Amino acid sequence: MEPSENKLFKEREEKLKEWIDRGKNPYLQRFTPQSLREIIKDYKELKVGEKTDKEVSLGGRITALRGHGKAGFADIVNQEGKIQIYIRKENLKESYSLFQKLDVGDIIGVKGKVFKTRMGELTIDVFYLTLLSKSLRPLPEKWHGLQDIELRYRKRYLDLLFNLKTKETFILRAKIIKSVRDFLDRKGFLEVETPILQPIAGGATARPFQTHHRALNEDLYLRIATELYLKKLVVGGIEKVYEIGKDFRNEGIDRFHNPEFTMMESYSAYNTYEEVMNFSEELIYTVSKEVKGNSRIKYQGKEIELSPPWKRITFKEALKKIGHIEVNYKNEKELKAVAQKEGVKTEGLRNDQIMEHLLDKKVIPKLINPTFVTDYPYETCPLAKRKKEQPSLIERFEIFIGGQEIGNAYSELNDPIDLRKRFMEIAGEEDAPDLDEDFLEALEYGMPPTGGLGIGIDRLTMLLTDSASIRDVILFPQMKSKK
Repeated sequence: MEPSENKLFKEREEKLKEWIDRGKNPYLQRFTPQSLREIIKDYKELKVGEKTDKEVSLGGRITALRGHGKAGFADIVNQEGKIQIYIRKENLKESYSLFQKLDVGDIIGVKGKVFKTRMGELTIDVFYLTLLSKSLRPLPEKWHGLQDIELRYRKRYLDLLFNLKTKETFILRAKIIKSVRDFLDRKGFLEVETPILQPIAGGATARPFQTHHRALNEDLYLRIATELYLKKLVVGGIEKVYEIGKDFRNEGIDRFHNPEFTMMESYSAYNTYEEVMNFSEELIYTVSKEVKGNSRIKYQGKEIELSPPWKRITFKEALKKIGHIEVNYKNEKELKAVAQKEGVKTEGLRNDQIMEHLLDKKVIPKLINPTFVTDYPYETCPLAKRKKEQPSLIERFEIFIGGQEIGNAYSELNDPIDLRKRFMEIAGEEDAPDLDEDFLEALEYGMPPTGGLGIGIDRLTMLLTDSASIRDVILFPQMKSKK
């Protein structure tokens, strides 16, 4: 704490002590306020100078204090808005001196009668005031929202207090999740919860977080995906299932990635990736209409229309027509030469991984309007079905909007013999998923043809709130320790 902050802290401690010495509880156990939103609604039609006879009670944080001898004004704010209060010595009597000991940031409870000032401002004429929580640390002066971006993330509570856009972003995030859930529920999907601690990190290609369970004396992993458990439920006869939950990947942090993130995964029996394409564009379009009131949004200065149908282009066509890259990915020498020319590092990467890096660099930033990139190379995903007419490709698509990936989907491979073979082919490769015998055993009982979909909730929220970084839509993003 800076010396100036320490001095203010001590001054506020003294003011707190005065409340206690006067026999007042500065952290009152119970105070029942009314809704500020309802108070404003009920009394907004008051005429200038008109006063009500009905008593109201309200709780909130002081954001401004204006004293005038035997009377004073303050602004108090809570989640529902802001209102002015009017404090008079003749009303509070001996308690007025305690009002004079209050500071900006203190949380108070008041009772009084509503009137409208000569300036037309709705105000509460207070006859009872109590301190509910003393703010020992002073709030930043001349606050216009946090300017220090790192401080906003580390002290999100301060960011929320004074940055209206931040609060609106997280309110909208909650609405987005509710809208996604409502859409899936209407479509007949069952919401479930699957384990976060898993004996095998499966369902995706990623580096997991590892932990140890002392009682079982076994290593466990934070899940990197919900996929395998959800597909076991499809085997068990829950043919339309979804989960919205946290996944964890022990990898880099940037504007699109956080080690802990929120995913929605859904699985529907008797659907292929083509039906899932129609389903996913309807889902995102519906969510935008419900939470934004419009299918046309603005993201980072660009207007985007989310109305279906969306553009569909194959992986190969996207590289050729958008990225201006045409290469035989089976020809390793040629592929590496092209990739290195484009600034893509190739060391330690398979050919299909190099192709995906080329897509990331040359194509994705240009996919502003909603686009399905389909028919990926077979090697990119061991859990997806091959295309019958082109076995070198798989029935997979990714969703790109605003120059970023929003979702991933494919027709699920339900042949346990083929799947075992694929796992064996990639065994030993860096970040290759472990062979999950329990999942393979489940498939051996038979899983119907199934379409799976994963949508990044954080990415979708970035899109619909016009946020440039994933940290802007996660309340407490991962940060490097100050130590």
